[in-house]
Amino acid sequence: MVILEELMDRKTQLSVIGLGYVGLPIAVAFSQHVRVIGYDCNPEKIAAYEQGKDATGEVGESVLKNCAVQFTAESARLEDARFHIVAVPTPVNPDKTPNFSPLISASTDLGRNLTKGSIVVYESTVYPGVTEDICVPILERESGLKCGRDFKVGYSPERINPGDKEHRLQTIRKIVSGMDSETLDTIARVYELVVEAGTYRASSIRVAEAAKVIENSQRDLNIAFMNELSLIFHRLGIDTLEVLQAAETKWNFIRFRPGLVGGHCIGVDPYYLTYCAEQLGYNPQVILAGRRINDSMGGVVAQNVVKMLGRSKIDISSARVAILGFTFKENCPDTRNTKVIDIYNELMEYGIVPMIFDPVADLEEMCLHYGLPVVSEDDLAELDAVIIAVAHKAFYSMDIVGLLKTNGILFDIKGMMQPPAEHPYWRL
Repeated sequence: MVILEELMDRKTQLSVIGLGYVGLPIAVAFSQHVRVIGYDCNPEKIAAYEQGKDATGEVGESVLKNCAVQFTAESARLEDARFHIVAVPTPVNPDKTPNFSPLISASTDLGRNLTKGSIVVYESTVYPGVTEDICVPILERESGLKCGRDFKVGYSPERINPGDKEHRLQTIRKIVSGMDSETLDTIARVYELVVEAGTYRASSIRVAEAAKVIENSQRDLNIAFMNELSLIFHRLGIDTLEVLQAAETKWNFIRFRPGLVGGHCIGVDPYYLTYCAEQLGYNPQVILAGRRINDSMGGVVAQNVVKMLGRSKIDISSARVAILGFTFKENCPDTRNTKVIDIYNELMEYGIVPMIFDPVADLEEMCLHYGLPVVSEDDLAELDAVIIAVAHKAFYSMDIVGLLKTNGILFDIKGMMQPPAEHPYWRL
C-alpha cells in the first residue's frame, strides 16, 4: 500500500500511457485525486490536448482545458511515476492475427524509464498470457529490473464504451488483477479512487485477460446470430425487426439487433481469442463462423442497394446515392475499423460513387485512414437512395425522406425509422 499512500500524499505520480478513447478518460479521472502524467507518442495529439481539444469526445473540451493532467510526448517523463497504466490499442494485422506493435512500443518506452518499486497495469485487450509472456520480458529487458523483485505487474481490462454517456469509467465495475495478493490489493485500492461502482478482484492476471476477451466475443456471436436470422428472414419475406419484437415478449429472450460490426473491440477482440486457441492446437469454429458472417454484412447491404435500384429501374451508373454515417458506432467520432467502408467499396465495384455525410466523424482521422471526401448536408438532395448506416442522434432530427427523389429508396440498416409509405424501404 506504500504506492497508494505516496500517490495520495502527492509524493509520486501515476502515469497513463496511450491517450485515446480509453486512456484519456482514465488520466482525467485520476487527475482529480492524484498527480498524473499523460503520455502519448503522438506529439500532435498532445498539443491538441494541451489546447483543450478533445477529438475523442469522451471528456469534453471544458473538462480537458481545466484538468490537471501533465500531458507529454516525452517518454523520459515516465521516470517520475511509480504507478503506470498502459492503455494502448491492440489491433489486428490484415491476416487477422494480433498486432502487438502498440503494446510492444509502449512497453519499450515504459521499460526504459521504469524505476524500482513501480507497479505496471495493462488495460489493453489481449488473450490470456500476453501480460506475463510478452509485456513483462520487454519491461525487464529495457529496464534491467526483475519482475517480482524490483517491480510488479497487474491487468485491469478497459471497459469504456466510446460514445456512451451513461456507462462511464466511474459507473462500470472494474476487473482488477495482480501478480500477487499485495499487488492486487494496491491496484484495487488505486482504481477505487475513481471507480464508484467498485472493483472485482480476479484470481489471476490470466483470468482477467480471458474475461475481457470473451466479453466482446460474446457480443460478436450474438450479433452474428441476428445477422444470420436477417439473411434467412429476408428470403422468407418476413421483417426481422418485427420477429425480434415478438420474440422479446418472452422474459428470457436476449435483446440483440442485426447490424454492422466494426470498431476496435467487438470486430477485433475475437481474433485474439481464436489466435490463442490455434496456437494451442485447437481450431475454434463457432467464433470464426460469427466473424465471417459479421464481416460479410457490408457487402450484403450494398448488394441489396444495387438490386433494389435495378427493380426501381434506376440507372445504376448515374444513381445518386448517399451514405449517412461513417463511424463504427453511433454518436462516436471514431472511424477505426468501420464496416461502412465495406458498403462504400462494394458500391464502387458496381460503378456507384456514393456520397458520405457524417456530422459526428473525426474528419481528419477519416481522411488519413480512408482518403474519402465528405459532403455537407446541403449536398444531399434529389437522391436515388439513402443508406442510413449509423444511427446518430443527429439523424433523428433530419428530414431524411425529403432527401429522396419521388422513386427514391430508403435503406435503414439499424431500423432507425418507420417505413415511409411513399418510398421503397429496406432494413436488416
